[in-house]
Amino acid sequence: MQRLTIHYKLDFNERKGIEQSMKITIEDIGPEEEDEIIIRCKNLDSHFLELIYSLKMNTRKISGSKDGNISMIHPKDIYYFEAVDNKVFLYCSKEVYETKMKLYEIEKEYEGTDFFRASKSVILNISKIKSFASAFNGRFEATLLNGEKVMISRQYVSVLKSKLGL
Repeated sequence: MQRLTIHYKLDFNERKGIEQSMKITIEDIGPEEEDEIIIRCKNLDSHFLELIYSLKMNTRKISGSKDGNISMIHPKDIYYFEAVDNKVFLYCSKEVYETKMKLYEIEKEYEGTDFFRASKSVILNISKIKSFASAFNGRFEATLLNGEKVMISRQYVSVLKSKLGL
C-alpha cells in the first residue's frame, strides 16, 4: 500500500488573512476496498462545509438529450429542472435538455447543495439566481443570471430563505 501525505496551507479568507494548515493523506487501496473520503477536523465550520459541498457538486454529470443527441451536463451548469407533461427538462444558460431522471431523484441526489425545490414542478439552482422579489400571494419571483424568471411557490419560500441565511 502506498501512502502520500501533503501538508497544505489554505488561505480561507484573504481579507482577514486567516490561514489554516491542513494535512492531506492519499492512500492506494486494494481492488476489494471501496473508495472513501474521511474529513477529520477540530471544528466543522463553514470552510469545511464548503469543501464538502464542492465535492458533492462535482459528482457525476447528468445526461440530457436534445435533437437526438445526448450530452453530459455538469450540475454547476444547470440553472433549474422543470417537470412538464411527465417529462423532466434541465435548463442551462441557453440550452434546454430532456433528462430521464425524475424530480424526486434529482432532489435526493442534490440534497445539501445549491439545488432546492422551488415548486411542485421546479428544482432551482440557487447559485444561478441574480435577484428575487416578492410576488402575488406570498410567492417569490427569481430572476436568473441568464435573465429568465422562475416562480418560487409560497410553501418553498422558507426553504429559499433558509438556504440564503435569512
